[in-house]
Amino acid sequence: MSVTACSGGETPPPGSPTAESQSPSASFTPSAVPTPSASYKPADASGRAQNVPVPELPEAAKAETKAGLEAFARYWFQQLNFAYETGTSSGLDSVTSAGCEFCSRITASLKTNYEGGRWLAGGHIVTPSISTTYEAQSDGQYQIAVQVQQAKITYFDPDGTEFRPPTPPSDTGNVMLAAFKNGAWQITALHPLR
Repeated sequence: MSVTACSGGETPPPGSPTAESQSPSASFTPSAVPTPSASYKPADASGRAQNVPVPELPEAAKAETKAGLEAFARYWFQQLNFAYETGTSSGLDSVTSAGCEFCSRITASLKTNYEGGRWLAGGHIVTPSISTTYEAQSDGQYQIAVQVQQAKITYFDPDGTEFRPPTPPSDTGNVMLAAFKNGAWQITALHPLR
């Protein structure tokens, strides 16, 4: 057996792969190089958080089930985290009933603390425990028990100085109420347990 592919001398027949690759009109097309996405930077005294990932509603949270309700409650707190980091509460507002008074106080406070170029640092929320018995009340609402741990929050003016004392970290129990309406969950009330 002899290997002749690299022996040279003869011109391959037209239409063969080696003839096409030797053609002067063949061009090289580089593969696309992915553009690196901007990296997340948490807020600090030098400025606001940057490139904060927008929470995405998990598929499980779309179901009218116990698991769906618990997944939705976690998602609601992810939206609250996003609001704390960015001052933008539109995602949170879209999954919260206008009748949730405590929720409205949270978003009003965030708007105040972000106006005039101010920002917050910290305040990250984790929910180590979320559970529900998944028993509908007479008005169609469900209760969810949520443990909420929130990191210290620092409040900055545009020049990077603190405009009020920090809020210390907290670990609280909460009762959320939610209803499934028009094919989606919505938080209707939030009550911290004091």
